[in-house]
Amino acid sequence: MNNRLEELMYESGLTASGCWDSMDDYDHKAIEKLCELIVREMLVTCEEHPAWTGRMIGNQIKEHFGVE
Repeated sequence: MNNRLEELMYESGLTASGCWDSMDDYDHKAIEKLCELIVREMLVTCEEHPAWTGRMIGNQIKEHFGVE
């Protein structure tokens, strides 16, 4: 897993109080796969609308994932 994903997991609380360390390899792979799937969906949004500005793509991604 790259450093940025580890940073985001820490920020989300997954690594707080040893939570990440207490997970087994299956859980680690599941979380990594979830991150990969989210990034892939975001890339599809970018690729489907190549003429959009960064702000327009950002708004579409926010709407798609229900993030404010």
